[in-house]
Amino acid sequence: MPERADRQPSAGSDALTAGCLLLLVLVADVAAAFLVVLLLSVRGLGRMDACAGQPATCAPPADWAPLLSFGALALALGVTGVLLLRLGHWFIGAVQLVLCIVLAWHALGSWP
Repeated sequence: MPERADRQPSAGSDALTAGCLLLLVLVADVAAAFLVVLLLSVRGLGRMDACAGQPATCAPPADWAPLLSFGALALALGVTGVLLLRLGHWFIGAVQLVLCIVLAWHALGSWP
């Protein structure tokens, strides 16, 4: 059976779709943030021995991993937010862009 072109979805189903989409996007963001934190933790454990056996003035080399990791995560959140805004999901897109700005600020704060 062909769908009727003039049939509009009800407001309740649109809110349910937006809520499920928000939940899905936020779970994906939390998973990506967990991977970034896990990567940085493992790198930090490897860098603990960087100056082992060296004089006390030894400084470990600059680590660009936090800047690149949080920057890439902020970029992904920003692109997702802009796409959601273009699709008409205003609230979810705004949440994504706020998270993008917070992560970008944190990435710039971790500049070596």
